Parts: sequence; C-alpha cells; structure tokens
Amino acid sequence: MTRPRPRPGPGRYGATGGWRSLLGRRPPTARPDAVQRQKLLRVGGRSVAWLPPLLLLVAIAVLDWNTVGEFRIVSWIVLVPGIAAAICGVRGTAALAVLSLGAYVLVDNSWPHQYQTGLPDFILVAVGGILATLACAVRVRGEQRMLHMRDVAETTRRTLLRPLAPGWGDLDHAAVYLAADSEARVGGDFYDIQPGLHGTRVLLGDVQGKGLGAVEAAAALLGTFRESAYHEPRLHTVADRLEVRMLRHVRYCAAIGRDDGDRFATGILVGFPETAATDTVEVINFGHEPPLVIAPDGVRSLPSGDGLPLGLSELTYDPPPLLRVPLAPGETLLLVTDGVTEARDAAGVFFPLRDRVAQALAEDPRTAEPHHLVQFVRDGTLLHAGGHLVDDTTIFAVRRPERTEAVRHTGVEA
Repeated sequence: MTRPRPRPGPGRYGATGGWRSLLGRRPPTARPDAVQRQKLLRVGGRSVAWLPPLLLLVAIAVLDWNTVGEFRIVSWIVLVPGIAAAICGVRGTAALAVLSLGAYVLVDNSWPHQYQTGLPDFILVAVGGILATLACAVRVRGEQRMLHMRDVAETTRRTLLRPLAPGWGDLDHAAVYLAADSEARVGGDFYDIQPGLHGTRVLLGDVQGKGLGAVEAAAALLGTFRESAYHEPRLHTVADRLEVRMLRHVRYCAAIGRDDGDRFATGILVGFPETAATDTVEVINFGHEPPLVIAPDGVRSLPSGDGLPLGLSELTYDPPPLLRVPLAPGETLLLVTDGVTEARDAAGVFFPLRDRVAQALAEDPRTAEPHHLVQFVRDGTLLHAGGHLVDDTTIFAVRRPERTEAVRHTGVEA
C-alpha cells in the first residue's frame, strides 16, 4: 500500500508542529461527576442528601399554615420527592414521597372544609411521588453503570500505563498523564521503562487519533516493546519490531473493516546500555519532539534524528538512525507528548517548554529532579492552556541517579 508523504507546514511536520496536525481535534466535553456530587452531600462520612428535601417539606408546611385560605401552597409538596429523586437513593426518595403524602393529608385536613384542596391535589402529590421514585431508580442505575465504566477505564489505564516501581530499571523516574477526555481517563499516549538482559530501555509515544482505536494501537506497541526491549541486544532491533508491530496492527484493523489505514505513532526510544559508558545513551526518534536534557548548567535539546513515525516505513526505505548522545548521571531526560508542546494560551501562543524549564532551573536547581520537573511542567502547561487540554498530555522524566544519592521515585497523579 502506497501512501503519499505528508506535506510539511510551518512546524516540523505540519501546521501545528506535529504529525497529529493531519487529524482534526475536538476539545473535551465536561460532564458532571456523580461521585463528586455525592461527596458534597456527606458530613462525617454519612449521607445528608435527605436533608434539603426534608427542609423544603417543612418550609412548605409552615408557609401553608401561615397563609390565607385563598392562597394555599400545600400542593407544592409535590416538589419534595422530585428534588429527592435528583440527590437521594431510591429508598430515600420513596420514604420522602410517602412522608410528603402524609404531610399533605395532615396539613390540608387542618384547614376548614371550604379551604381544603382536596382529592385532586392528593392525586397530584401521590402520582408525583411515584414518578419521582421511578426517575430516581433510573438515575441510580445510570450512575452505577457510569461508575462501572469508570472502573473499567481505570483498569485499562493501569494495564496500558502500568505503575512503575521505585528505581525500576535502576532509573530515577516520574511521570504524569493527563487525558484530554476526563471520562475516558486513557488515550493514545503511552510510556514505559523495561529493564532487560542488555540494559534498560525507555519508550514514550503518541498514537495519531483518539478513541479506542488509538488505545488499541498503544497497547499493541507497549506489548511488543516490553518483550523485545527485554530480550533484544540491539536497540535497532527493538525499533524494527515496533515498526513491524504497527504495520501489522494497521493491516489487522483494515482486515476487520476498521478505518485505521492511516494510523501511525510518533515516539522516542531510549536505551541505557549496561556495557556502554555511564554518560552515554542511545536514542531513536520516530518523528517525535526531541527530548530535553536538564543538567545543572542548563537545558539542551537532543538531536531530532529525522526518523519517520511508526507505521510510515512504506514512505521510505531508510530506518530511523540511532544516535549516541551524552547523558551524565544526575542529568534528567525530559520526554513529553504534543499535549505539552502544542498547548496554546488565549492568544494562540504555544507553551515555551524549554524557556520555562530553563528559567525555573536557574531559580531552583531542584527543578532537575524528575518528580519536581514533571510537577513543574504539568502545572505550567495547565496554567498556559487555562486548564483546557485539547490533546492527551504525557510528561515523563528519567535519569541515572548519581552514585552519591539513593534512587528516588515519586509518581504524580493527575
């Protein structure tokens, strides 16, 4: 299958500076979180969701008692089970519906016969309570389904982006992942550290597109990386296996009728060989933004390598080159996806990652520590973008610990 080479624009690979400019994006849609709403209705670990409708019931009864006969408001009690249906459980809503009906009968019968609202409003309150209870049952079932789906998404996220043990691969590391879709909780960004027979390998990447298709492609690439990075002696072989895996995945999707024919992934593959000098690493760049090296004396960018993204090898016969670059113990390698580099402020200005990190490093040398670094970049990206992410964002920092300090690790949760 022959694909045309993407036409470059103002950025490295397109108008927005990345290969994902080939595909349009939509901002995430914010939706209310039922879990957060329930937390607001708890005091001391106990639910007080029944309190607002109960207070409303008392207020209506008191006001009706103190009105004139020509202006009765007792029928407003029908609002009580309706409000309960929105915030209480099914049993609580049913109890308040029965209580509302009893309160209606008690309050209405306390008036002289000529001022009583009578049977019509009694039927209104009774039917309103029944409908409110049914609506509450539907709401609770929907929330339970939502929580179940969130648990599934969280399990998927932990399977795809598995937790990394402290000092995993003899590296000091920290990472933060922010999904543009706050409900999906996982997207096409991926990263991992894999110690193996020939040193430790690190991978960070970003699958083009969104949705389950991007998640499946990321899972396929991570599975291949974890096996090949452990066994293969040459980093080039690991890169070749990743490219073949991406091509196989695209062909499989096409065979089952999925429209993933143009899917690809950018990425950075880093090797920390055991046999090489401790101040050298191997880097293969698959069309990704070059990593930054944060050293005590400043910030520098690694060479780009000019490799094509994974899945586009049919555009060229040249494999991505392997670069050997200096990285002394204590120097931190910062890898990010384009959720950081393409974050824009209200004026459309991209986030100046290197300048911000260099400024922070000059003010506080501890910024070079992985956990401080990912926190700083995360906070800076969110502040620059006004808290509105249009793409999945991954910030990953690794370094060889200096011999004089213990291996440290801090995970940063979004």
